[in-house]
Amino acid sequence: MKKARETARELALLGISQLPTNPELLEAKKLQDVLLAAIRTLTAEVQESLEAAASEVQRSSDKLLASEIRAADIQSARAMVREAVELTQTAINRLGSAMEFPELIQLANQQDVRTYALQILTKVSANRVQIDELLSEALVDWQIERLARIDRDIMRIAIAEMLYLGLPEQVSVNEAVQLAKRYSGDEGHRFINGVLRRVVDKINAEVVSQ
Repeated sequence: MKKARETARELALLGISQLPTNPELLEAKKLQDVLLAAIRTLTAEVQESLEAAASEVQRSSDKLLASEIRAADIQSARAMVREAVELTQTAINRLGSAMEFPELIQLANQQDVRTYALQILTKVSANRVQIDELLSEALVDWQIERLARIDRDIMRIAIAEMLYLGLPEQVSVNEAVQLAKRYSGDEGHRFINGVLRRVVDKINAEVVSQ
């Protein structure tokens, strides 16, 4: 059952930006629609990551060549190289996820995977306002609109699971962190862990005060 839910969660994350936000329209969607949306998202993510990494590697190379003449630029060049390495690692992670997609498709043929993926998507859609309010309150010196789309969607799914699908809070946070390690940036999983723990604290504080 755990494997089915992991697969469903991953499908929901990859498909959420490509599917309608109306809960009634979501309920009418078939598994093939969710899969197609997930494939489109992952393909775009891989292409975008590879292009960003290639561009940063080129910029770093140019800066390093220039720094041979201007020694004062060496620190800046090193910082650019580090950023290029991080972007390249993100691109490799995205590509690795894409390579695993045939397995994801095979697992997605299970009825319980389809059911849970659509439950996640429907709950996120139907409760978007409440979920985003909780998320906004848990963000410190940050606005929800400024979050990376993938990070925002991971946290929306986690909150929907803990509030509306009965997943234990700690499990929900852990699953979100695992998703972030696969699909977010290098520091994304730490950021998501911190925000979701504040969400959990707020939820528990509200329960105590009632």
